[in-house]
Amino acid sequence: MTDRFFSIHAQGFVRVAAATPHASAGDVAANVRGIIDLAGRGHAEAVDLIVYPELCVSSYAIDDLHLQDALLDAVEAGLGRIVEASLGLKPVLLVGAPLRRNGRLYNVAVAIAGGRVLGVVPKSYLPNYREYYEKRWFAPGAGCTGLDIVVAGQSAPFGTDLIFAAEDVPDFVFHAEICEDYWAPIPPSSRGALAGALILCNLSASNIVVGKERERDLYGASQSARAAAAYVYSASGSGESTTDLAWDGQAMIHELGHQLARSARFDPQPGLTIADIDVARLRQARMRFGTFNDCARAEGDPETAFRRIGFAHRPDFADVGLRREVARFPFVPADPARLDEDCYEAFNIQVAGLAKRIEATRARTLVIGVSGGLDSTHALIVAAKACDRLGRSRDTILGYTMPGFATGDETKANAWALMNALGVTGVEIDIRPAANQMLADLGHPFASGQPVYDVTFENVQAGLRTDYLFRLANDRAGFVIGTGDLSELALGWCTYGVGDQMSHYAVNAGVPKTLIQFLIRWSVKTGQFDAETDRVLEAILGTEISPELVPADASGAIQSTQSRIGPYELHDFFLHYTVRHGLTPTKIAFLAWHAWRDAAAGLWPIGFPEADRNAYDLETIRRWLEEFLRRFFQTSQFKRSAIPNGPKVSAGGSLSPRGDWRAPSDGVASPWLEQLRSM
Repeated sequence: MTDRFFSIHAQGFVRVAAATPHASAGDVAANVRGIIDLAGRGHAEAVDLIVYPELCVSSYAIDDLHLQDALLDAVEAGLGRIVEASLGLKPVLLVGAPLRRNGRLYNVAVAIAGGRVLGVVPKSYLPNYREYYEKRWFAPGAGCTGLDIVVAGQSAPFGTDLIFAAEDVPDFVFHAEICEDYWAPIPPSSRGALAGALILCNLSASNIVVGKERERDLYGASQSARAAAAYVYSASGSGESTTDLAWDGQAMIHELGHQLARSARFDPQPGLTIADIDVARLRQARMRFGTFNDCARAEGDPETAFRRIGFAHRPDFADVGLRREVARFPFVPADPARLDEDCYEAFNIQVAGLAKRIEATRARTLVIGVSGGLDSTHALIVAAKACDRLGRSRDTILGYTMPGFATGDETKANAWALMNALGVTGVEIDIRPAANQMLADLGHPFASGQPVYDVTFENVQAGLRTDYLFRLANDRAGFVIGTGDLSELALGWCTYGVGDQMSHYAVNAGVPKTLIQFLIRWSVKTGQFDAETDRVLEAILGTEISPELVPADASGAIQSTQSRIGPYELHDFFLHYTVRHGLTPTKIAFLAWHAWRDAAAGLWPIGFPEADRNAYDLETIRRWLEEFLRRFFQTSQFKRSAIPNGPKVSAGGSLSPRGDWRAPSDGVASPWLEQLRSM
């Protein structure tokens, strides 16, 4: 493992901060001291970019004082002190100030790094309504391009056509806009994003009125989502003049529509709101989101109209931790309200998909194998709800329990209890006689009494179950409901063809294993069924995940899927970041380590059992990630290339070759395995 593995810069992150300094009513010297003090704190916190509020050098709410040369001279001198102080500081500073140029006064953002003024961006849109009167003092910046300005004795680019890019940190590219620009129908940051900026910054004053906090948050989330970017917002706080207005110091950081961090509002103490932006992920998102690039082309390729200002950031690639929450379960929100909403949507997507297939086929029956495990349980309750929705009797669902050589008494009892509670037609077919005959016909050692439990032994049972189901569907004028889930498809943990890989409609194929558990819990919590059904569902949730194809060992331990292929909670984590985001294996390992290394840290989904709250060290993560990569990229694509129909459920993606994932069945895993081994 290299030292760089633990560095956020090596893993494609940039640390940003939205600053909330203590303001004043025009005390420039005090404002400059506060700006420099927060810059020093940002340096100590290994921040790469600090975004300050609008006009923070002069103060915002000072009205006609902005037109006084004494104050403007003080601002320019103060900027000189900030530039000088930046010589020994790591962060790039984006500070707000009023600056004179060619007989006009502009409300600007000044980008400063390493003793250099990188550029000056004027505010495009000046509010002049209700409490705002900015056109009294400032000239609009819209249309100012290709110009220069002298600041702190340095000539620097001036205009709305600037984006800033680190020359030695990939994807550290940012754009600045100011307050009202945020509220414009087409914010300047939209063109900045189309020109290549991944971090969009807003230096704002923005007085507070009731409800405005929600509006700002909505805009930050929306702009970061639409522009496939991060959005860093800082508004003026304590100390600004309250002659007619008040200030709350709202600071927010959004990425792809999600809020990563926010300030404590109305806090009299200056502070930094810090988060690590996944700029590599943002670049990946734009590569996948063709509409973004089509829009850039339709808008005349803004990158050709922008000046790209380069700077040397000189990262040291130290381990500075990770300042962002990494969810253990990417498919399962930890927030209770979001989890409830996601479960409602996922369950109803499945029900709606199956109901449509029932109507389209005009099937008289639905045929499903019921093992007493999680997947078949969930498929069965989805089928029951689909029948309810269509006004069909549940006894048209034909549930078959098919005990084999290792079927446990508990799972078999649960299967029967569930079918009885739901009122479906339950039937038992013992597959052991047919399996013995087939194994004998094959000349398999088990047929002569030898305890050989190889893949043939397992798949004879799995194949017979599916074979029975298909022939039963023929005989009963029905179709087979698949029970296999997204996680099993990712790992190839299913028997191809005449096996659990095949069905007439794969209702669970878009649902990962970790989410299925919560969907079952949600159906209990929200009263989708009666009390007896809920009791059985809770019992099933407590059973070991097992294919039950191999008899228990001498100690009585049953066959365990997760001890053989690894924990599904890790594999679902790997799956999300591989399919949805296309991240490198080393970065996936880095994120998994931060998410799973400490069971006591971070949030767990509501209702997750205390006894099941696991932690994994880096070596364990790497071991199972290697297993995932080998299975996903090399050994199991042929199974996904031939999967039956089924609804996409999660935005994390599906593995249908007709949907999110297209890959060669004879591909290799070597590029991913080699990259992982380089960590």
